[in-house]
Amino acid sequence: MEKSLCMLPAVLFLGLLTHSAAALINTPAPTKSYALINYTTTTRPTLNWTEAVKGESRDGTTPATAEPDIFTTTVRDKQLDTTDTSKERNKKEKDPRDRKTEDDKSKLDCPPLGLESLRVDDSQIQASSYQRSGLGPHRGRLNIQSGIEDGDLYDGAWCAEYKDRHQWLEVDALHLTLFTGVILQGRNSIWSWDWVETYKVQMSNDSVTWHTSMNGTQEALFEGNQNPETPVLGLLPVPTVARFIRINPQTWYSNGTVCLRAEILGCRVHDPSDIYSAHESGSKDALDFRHHNYKEMRKLMKSVTEECPDITRVYTIGRSYMGLKLYVMEISDNPGKHEIGEPEFRYVAGMHGNEALGRELVLNLMQYMCKEYKKGNQRIVRLVTETRIHLLPSMNPDGYEEAYVKGSELSGWAEGRYSFEGIDLNHNFPDLNNIMWDTEEKAADKSKVPNHYIPIPEYYTKEDATVAPETRAVISWMQDIPFVLSANLHGGELVVTYPFDCTRDWAPQEDTPTADNAFFRWLASVYASTNLVMANPDRRICHYEEFQSHNNIINGGAWHTVPGSMNDFSYLHTNCFEVTVELSCDKFPHVSELPIEWENNKESLLVYMEQVHRGIKGVVRDKLTKKGIADAIIKVEDHDHDIRSATDGDYWRLLNPGEYKVIVWAVGYFPSMRRCNVGMEPNPTICDFILTKTPIQRLKEIRAKGGKIPQDLQLRLRALRLRKLRASTKAINRRREGQRMRRARSSQAWKA
Repeated sequence: MEKSLCMLPAVLFLGLLTHSAAALINTPAPTKSYALINYTTTTRPTLNWTEAVKGESRDGTTPATAEPDIFTTTVRDKQLDTTDTSKERNKKEKDPRDRKTEDDKSKLDCPPLGLESLRVDDSQIQASSYQRSGLGPHRGRLNIQSGIEDGDLYDGAWCAEYKDRHQWLEVDALHLTLFTGVILQGRNSIWSWDWVETYKVQMSNDSVTWHTSMNGTQEALFEGNQNPETPVLGLLPVPTVARFIRINPQTWYSNGTVCLRAEILGCRVHDPSDIYSAHESGSKDALDFRHHNYKEMRKLMKSVTEECPDITRVYTIGRSYMGLKLYVMEISDNPGKHEIGEPEFRYVAGMHGNEALGRELVLNLMQYMCKEYKKGNQRIVRLVTETRIHLLPSMNPDGYEEAYVKGSELSGWAEGRYSFEGIDLNHNFPDLNNIMWDTEEKAADKSKVPNHYIPIPEYYTKEDATVAPETRAVISWMQDIPFVLSANLHGGELVVTYPFDCTRDWAPQEDTPTADNAFFRWLASVYASTNLVMANPDRRICHYEEFQSHNNIINGGAWHTVPGSMNDFSYLHTNCFEVTVELSCDKFPHVSELPIEWENNKESLLVYMEQVHRGIKGVVRDKLTKKGIADAIIKVEDHDHDIRSATDGDYWRLLNPGEYKVIVWAVGYFPSMRRCNVGMEPNPTICDFILTKTPIQRLKEIRAKGGKIPQDLQLRLRALRLRKLRASTKAINRRREGQRMRRARSSQAWKA
């Protein structure tokens, strides 16, 4: 068998090398060739580009060849996602700001093998040595996170036992692969600082004979990391076809040891002699599977409304700090109007800007529902006609744009997580939990303590309060629409969490159930049990926490305390029940993973929405006028959490199957009680209530005896605080808009 590297014929060249070339310490002249290692079959292999371009080029055209630039020493900000090559997009003139982003993107990159996304199994990763099991080769995955303690089974990197240049981390791609690059990261640890500063790359077809990646006539030396967390990309000078690849560290941080996390870039090569080379299927749904920046997201949402104008509407709920609008897609048979008896549902994604999968799933969902509604899919038709659905794909657009510039593999674990102001939006809502618990501790009769519609605290309404504009917008949105059920889509784990997220007495971890714990567990289980990855009993844990023994659901406080979460606020301040879904181990999956992730989550997204129809619903009306009574309190016996009727008097109370005693009352009316039975089917039981006004003579008697007419002071205080919050938000927005206009005028004057 030929041992030396041989060059593939020029016909194999498909223009893979990008404008941002490999991170090499040596800088050779550019080359257009590929290398093929030890390949002796009579039939030439062909490159399978499906994974790299799936869902990207919808017109069937072949992407143009990209000429490589001179190699540079570092590539940290390169966007790995393939750019959109659709005819429609090429026809439209790009904004100059977008041209720079497009220039930074590669025209056609091979996707990651899947170390981060876990598509690469632990058995495919080996190493020359390792310090202990918790630092074994299976831990050498890009962005893998360690626990708080070093020394356990789940540390944050592969670390070699010896500090010499003979150490290596090896990945078996299982099939012939065109290897194009390596992404390297240091060790994730609170206590240790370890990273590789330079390394070599070796490849093989049999894991016995190895060939080092060459840079001209010299062995290529790649630049690694300068800190533990920033991913650094190294592109091979000559993309090479092989099955195995090794990362061979040469130098490392002087006060550390040989530790790394990695991802490998490579395109599958079709080998006719490989009887096991069947490719994984993606999705049969014809959706726009790619990562959408702000402008592309707007275009997609506009295209959906144009395709389905009768059931869709796009509206905005506010702006981000940088002035980007928070767009919402409404899907309903009567968009723009609340219909009595029809529950309101929402999905919120992108609270953390770098957790991009939720954003794309919500965009996929709006496309899918539009297309399936037009086809007459009865399940979708029923959802659209019986539910008013609101989809917010990006709550933190500023953070997403920051992560998008770096790309799916190079944004790291936290780039773009926070708002522009550095605020974690999932800790930015009012902490109503401790207000309620403190009041309960001081109260002589706990039954008198409000358990719902708790007002926003006074300090939170001030102009100088640390409240992000995105948070203010969502709070105002919650007041305008009587949401019943919601899910907050995150990424970085595979688990569904339910309230309370905040623990009592600031315990770091403690199971902290709500009065509706049983129903919240049902909601979480519905999503987790239908998610194809979560439901897989053989799946590997993402980082260091094992959720499968809990059926992939957990109380938020039992995982880790989150004061000021949107879930808790939604439950205590409004009628809406909300859970958090951690969708994937990989926060920002590569574009090639999006069709698979859609299939993993499609059924879960649909079946979770259908749960809005469980429990009881009805209308609370005045006996004489027959008009709906707003803000009537609906109390279920043995459930220490009440809800309120909406403006038209309609209400929805989510409940598990069973028989319930329900009491309804409102200011100026006698209470009313009835028993309501909830069945097993996801169809609500109708429980209407007719309330009789308190007679005027009775009110006179109460006043004559020196008594006071009952007043809903809590409701009045809640409304007052909301008005103050909206007033301060308006003042802040006016001030920021004035600043933006002054900056724009200054910029124009400077250009002139």
